[in-house]
Amino acid sequence: MAGTIPWERVRKAGHTLTTPLDPDDYLRFLNPLWTARELRGRVEKVIPETEDAATLVIRPGWGWRYRHRPGQYVGIGIQVDGKFQWRSYSVSSEPRRRGRTIAITVRAMPEGKLSSHLVNGLEPGTILRLALPEGDFTLPDPPPPRMLFLVAGSGVTPVMSMLRTLDRRGSLSGDEAPDVVMHYSSPTPDRMIFREELEALAEKHDRLTLHQLHTDTDGMLELEHPEKGLDGICPDWRERETWACGPGPMLDAISEHFEKEGLEDQLHLERFQLKLGDQGGEGGTITFRNSGKSIEVDGATTVLEAGEEAGVGMPYGCRMGICHTCTLTLVEGTVRDLRSGDEFGQPNEPVQTCVTAAVGDCTLDI
Repeated sequence: MAGTIPWERVRKAGHTLTTPLDPDDYLRFLNPLWTARELRGRVEKVIPETEDAATLVIRPGWGWRYRHRPGQYVGIGIQVDGKFQWRSYSVSSEPRRRGRTIAITVRAMPEGKLSSHLVNGLEPGTILRLALPEGDFTLPDPPPPRMLFLVAGSGVTPVMSMLRTLDRRGSLSGDEAPDVVMHYSSPTPDRMIFREELEALAEKHDRLTLHQLHTDTDGMLELEHPEKGLDGICPDWRERETWACGPGPMLDAISEHFEKEGLEDQLHLERFQLKLGDQGGEGGTITFRNSGKSIEVDGATTVLEAGEEAGVGMPYGCRMGICHTCTLTLVEGTVRDLRSGDEFGQPNEPVQTCVTAAVGDCTLDI
């Protein structure tokens, strides 16, 4: 009995017939997702979660791998006002072996043109560009016996993927299930993304404890408070692995608290915004060798921003120094990491353009 011919072999055979074009150049006219040149996805649904947050259900096209690790993020690219914008968002759906869709959950930020568009202006049927899942803020397999989640605002999204995964596996019930405590801070109950689903999960599973803090009325989480802090919320927190995701000031406080207790190895952090120090560069002229373009910048402008301003097609992904998609070769000159102050100036050294700034004149290979 003859075997089935793999579709990739058909595409390769078709290439000889369509040269100099590629089969993808024809197939994408039939279906925009039928191209392997770039990862694409189609928005299937936009589901409101709160007044300012929505879940986007996306059907990825060819080349996508559905078995992401719970807690990872993906890159989303879309044109807004004629300019292509890329951002990274946590996958809020659990991995599925034969899944057809993934979901990301986005909160519209006042200063975020792209996030506001995704929440309020995106229509089902919109074609997006996608980047494969990245990130180390993930659920271990098997999970540890005791876990603590500290989240606030949209920081719930990667943790939601973890909880949905544990629920689907049946790992939140029974004597052998991990003991999970989740503390969720939000200004009001109405602004808590997934509130009803989380309450239902806590009601369903005796091994999941949910704490809610409404900061407009209850104030912020005071980590060291004997009753309202970690000791009151979760008395054995020092013996748990902890995942924390939310606004920068909250994560700074949590990180400092764990370091003070000597427990930093038990803490996993996920930041949605790049934390830059005061380690600016000195500025200078940045030359993009292959593009034949140059631009003069100050010491606070990243190499990535400089290239975009100069009209160079700069690669980028998370724009936070995590995914390394933006890495280019520094031909000559010196750049400084805006997070740590470290300098890079070796010939032909790879540098992350989204978190570095020029220290004098420099040249990059793009």
